[in-house]
Amino acid sequence: MKNGYFILLFALLFGTQAIAQQPAIQYARSWDKDGINVFEPSKKAEQPEYTGFKLRIGGSFTQDFQSLTHSNAANYVKLSTANAVNKNLLYGVVKAEDSTSVALRGFNLAMANLNFDIQIGDGVRVALENYMSARHHNEFWVKGGYIQFDKLPMFGNPKWFSDYMRVKIGHFTPNYGDMQFRRSDGGNTMYNPFCENLILDAFTTEIGGEVYVFPVDGFMGMVGMSSGFINGNIEKYPDAVGTNGLAIRKTPSVFAKVAYDNTFNDLRFRLSASLYSNPNIQRNTLYAGDRTGSHYFMMMEPALQSTGTASAAIAQFTSGRFNPNMSNRLTAFMINPFLKYKGLEVFGSYENLRGATYADATDGRWNERKFNQYAVEGVYRFLDNEQAYVGARYISASGDPGGTLLNNNVTINRTAVVAGWFPTKNMLLKGEYVVQQYTDFPAADYRNEGKFNGFMVEAVIGF
Repeated sequence: MKNGYFILLFALLFGTQAIAQQPAIQYARSWDKDGINVFEPSKKAEQPEYTGFKLRIGGSFTQDFQSLTHSNAANYVKLSTANAVNKNLLYGVVKAEDSTSVALRGFNLAMANLNFDIQIGDGVRVALENYMSARHHNEFWVKGGYIQFDKLPMFGNPKWFSDYMRVKIGHFTPNYGDMQFRRSDGGNTMYNPFCENLILDAFTTEIGGEVYVFPVDGFMGMVGMSSGFINGNIEKYPDAVGTNGLAIRKTPSVFAKVAYDNTFNDLRFRLSASLYSNPNIQRNTLYAGDRTGSHYFMMMEPALQSTGTASAAIAQFTSGRFNPNMSNRLTAFMINPFLKYKGLEVFGSYENLRGATYADATDGRWNERKFNQYAVEGVYRFLDNEQAYVGARYISASGDPGGTLLNNNVTINRTAVVAGWFPTKNMLLKGEYVVQQYTDFPAADYRNEGKFNGFMVEAVIGF
């Protein structure tokens, strides 16, 4: 659906009916305010009684208004020998001699998700997640689906599995890091206190499986394996030596996670560590797998692409984010602490990446590059049922992006402050002021001394 206003009207009309009829689904996360600060669905908490097949239809809708200004100080560089247009002009800038900055204001495309949670057996549920409207894909698009086993009714529900195990199989987001539980996902922005995700946005969907163990209260361990591709792939890649002396292979990704999450009186403490690795694959998208797009429309995007094509919100959909360009070989490690004391919560993220593309190799050997990102955010929730909040976040990402910027260690920093209000548990209104700066980019790059700043207003519905 391309008409954002029609989507929001549909949400208001349909949502009231759907919310009143929503059945309780076992071992699932709510799509409304109740889902905030929920990570992996609890294994120990009391679950609804299984009384037969149930279908829960959920939706998420987000409408943004942005007033953001971007600028740069890049040198004049001709688009090509045949075209003297300055390729370093930013989107919306007409003549660099007049100004190198421009404000982009208005309502962005409304994003919408449609979700189905289906209870097909005692402790067995199926999830089907869809994008109805998104910046990158305006058309209806299936995000993925999976089956999750918390019990084994076909084997008489053995107690050892019901109490301590979980298995998840399908096409889903690998459980790498805790930021995925707080990020915006198209129309689903209810869980994110802010209006955008981290600069390095670790998110993709892959076909695979995960096995969980919950040995004692508070502890969780998980191991998983996936295809490493965002889509299905049955291609046969030859083992013959290819680009720069390396064979192109189709190696599965392996990932693992350990977490401790417990509450002591009014204090909740969680700490998790995650690992994701693929040594050789034709195209991995862990940091380029979002099919929806950033909510900062066209920030720090050039007016023209290198081909001479005009930039557009659909094609240049990752504004404000950065791809570390490690699509053929990647090892990523993330640590996430989380503290919540009454209304105050603090969330942190540290990521360390090592990887490469085939173009980085020489004489059959990988030349790995590094990238790091750390983020810290503080949120204070107040009023009855934590109906309102204020928060601040700082993010810094730095490393060698390779490609045309090989051996250039660049840095991107973002500071954001936000306030939010829940009129009901199904509605959220946010206002954010953000400043993002680009440093150490070469003078010939359009991001040289780049910056954008301004405010966002975001209206959210989730049910």
